[in-house]
Amino acid sequence: MTAAVGPVADRSRHVRGPVSAEPLIRLRGLTKRYGTLTAVDRLSLEIHRGEIFGLLGPNGAGKTTTILMMLGLSEPTDGEVHVLGLDPSRNPLDVKRRVGYLPDSAGFYGGLTGRENLRYTARLNRLGGSIGEERIALVLDQVGLTTAADRRVETYSRGMQQRLGIADALVKDPEILILDEPTVAIDPIGVAEILDLMRALVRDRGLALLLASHLLDQVQSVCDRVGIFSSGTRSSPRATATSGRPSSSASSAALDWTVRPRHEPSARSRASARSSR
Repeated sequence: MTAAVGPVADRSRHVRGPVSAEPLIRLRGLTKRYGTLTAVDRLSLEIHRGEIFGLLGPNGAGKTTTILMMLGLSEPTDGEVHVLGLDPSRNPLDVKRRVGYLPDSAGFYGGLTGRENLRYTARLNRLGGSIGEERIALVLDQVGLTTAADRRVETYSRGMQQRLGIADALVKDPEILILDEPTVAIDPIGVAEILDLMRALVRDRGLALLLASHLLDQVQSVCDRVGIFSSGTRSSPRATATSGRPSSSASSAALDWTVRPRHEPSARSRASARSSR
């Protein structure tokens, strides 16, 4: 079954930043096979600047395989991938320069400080001297790690390491940020901090953010549009007017949610309230 993007109602009311007319990510009939196993089956979707798009599905559904094809780290069997107008299979380095990626398990040098790890990434991206230091200071402040920046990473909590991973992906000042299961094994307060950080990054930077997760409540709370993934396929996103709940008229193959209203408490405030009960 070919999945295609359906209409999204009144984006200007729900999306936290300006949404671009042209998609930054466009997939058409994307397919990946490993022998007789079809990991991704004729996937089509578009993701725009200024929105958080969620890929929701269980482990093994094909989310990470799809991301790897977007980054040029795995070649499609069939179909088309365009990221920022580029074919990742033909222009992988150009894509990587403009896309930040946090895998499900970020790796850092534990004996180095957070700042030193980011300096290493900055040098890999040819950002040295004062420009690199300014960029590092900016991303550390954005992820809330300025005070912990000069501690060794081996002393960081899991949540702090994930926030450092987001900072690492932001050093290159990307136009797209891809996060693969960023909240796994993190306590509720840490999860809330990361979800709030995602909203702030889209609002302040105007980038497109792709969140891959198997956690329904988190995807529902932070994403503007959601594509449900199962066995390498996904349903067509359709905006609803149900304040964050599935449309009662939607079939099981086409469930989508709008973003939560701006006036609702932040994720961190809600998590703090739950933990104090």
